[in-house]
Amino acid sequence: MKLKKIPLHTRIVIALILGAVFGAFFSVDHYKLEIQYYDGTAEQSKIAKNWTSFDLTSSEGDQHSTASFGKDDQIQILKYVETEKKKGQTVSAEILYGNADKIKIDSIISVQKIGTIATYIRPLGTLFIRLLSFLAIPLVISSLIIGAASLGDIKKLGRIGGKTLAIYITTTAIAITIGLVAANVIEPGMKVDEHSKNRLAGAYQEESAEKMVQKLDVDVLDFLVNIVPRNPIKAMATGNMLQIVFFAVMFGVTLTFVQKQYFDAVSGFFNGVSETMIKMVDFVMAIAPYGVFAIMAATIADFGFEIIMTLFWYMAAVIGGLMLQTLVLYPMMVKFIGKMSPLKYLKGIRNAQIIGFSTSSSAATLPVTMECAEKNLGLPKQISGFVLPLGATINMDGTALYQGVAAVFIAQVFGIDLSLTQQLTVVFTAVLASIGTAPVPGVGLIMLVMILQAVNIPPEGIALILGVDRILDMCRTVTNVSGDVAVAVSVAGSEMKREIKI
Repeated sequence: MKLKKIPLHTRIVIALILGAVFGAFFSVDHYKLEIQYYDGTAEQSKIAKNWTSFDLTSSEGDQHSTASFGKDDQIQILKYVETEKKKGQTVSAEILYGNADKIKIDSIISVQKIGTIATYIRPLGTLFIRLLSFLAIPLVISSLIIGAASLGDIKKLGRIGGKTLAIYITTTAIAITIGLVAANVIEPGMKVDEHSKNRLAGAYQEESAEKMVQKLDVDVLDFLVNIVPRNPIKAMATGNMLQIVFFAVMFGVTLTFVQKQYFDAVSGFFNGVSETMIKMVDFVMAIAPYGVFAIMAATIADFGFEIIMTLFWYMAAVIGGLMLQTLVLYPMMVKFIGKMSPLKYLKGIRNAQIIGFSTSSSAATLPVTMECAEKNLGLPKQISGFVLPLGATINMDGTALYQGVAAVFIAQVFGIDLSLTQQLTVVFTAVLASIGTAPVPGVGLIMLVMILQAVNIPPEGIALILGVDRILDMCRTVTNVSGDVAVAVSVAGSEMKREIKI
């Protein structure tokens, strides 16, 4: 009797769990650093571990500044050296072991963590993400062109587009409201002690300063104008998804007006491209368990579990809200608007959710999301090919929800009482910020800076949450991807009802 083949989604989940265990076992030592320095003749390397104190001095000419760090301050040491080297400063270290053993190191070139086997396999995960990313644009273009051409009616396309935008904006507003309610009920900021607050702020002070410098300019008029690409080839090269969607839709709609012989030739070509890219997704997904294992192992090995306990209630508020959005709101939409079984929906998108969790990128997950929508849920290409690429760019429900929790959390830590008006401002700002923002890891933090500034919360507060942002980025991408498919199902269901009535 032959053993039944293990389904792909089960293999990916197993890889996810094993990767986390592997990363935890081969975790990066938080009390060990490798120091590269110049001894006057050549570059040298020295390992520092289990220090009592770690004093760093940066100098330029006659100007000197010194910073002292303790045994638990590995991250602060790394950030300090990186920042001072970027400024062109000369950095030296004086390291104390125990009560007497002291060493001095001059002309430091770099200081870095010492990797383990779990971090050394990270390139395998990076390769998997790159393979998915390079499939996205040709798949989106070919699917959108065929989808728009098959509609054959500009009014129908406009109707589908209007529904899609309306539902995306509504779900985003609901998501951030859920985040605000969760944060106000759980009050995670009240549960952080002063020592933990100071330690987190110090550890990620420089990184938060970098995020504060980056800005998101939200101008609705400019946003609408910039949807139209000056050069569609450049839009494809830079991965500007909204411009790609505009070009492909225009191309598909115009294709319906050409002579039949040309229509058949061009649509046949893009149909072939679409089917080829979907088959390529199948090939890439064959290595998904290995890629997911490598990503998870490297993330856990580098991230560690210690900080989770410090920010447990903050993470609980975010993840609880995400689960409510993903497992309650979306299935309700699918059932009542899309007329589809919620169980079928949740089972059908498992692969996309797992890949989204691993990659933290809606854009990288897009080929898998489209495959799940069309193959597992049976959505028509003209719907999935339009709704999903658009959603990967403008629909960030998970990110919006997290920003609602983060804004209230930071305000609570600083003792700021947000009024109802300020919380409504958070909702409005987050909805605007989610439109047109690149669907890549970490962009939510830049959006958060703008939201904090809108309600007069010190943006330096993002330093408090940077330590767990990566793991929460993975979680909120699951919600983003799930929301894209839920909207596609809802639009498809509403169109089906309309056709039946007509």
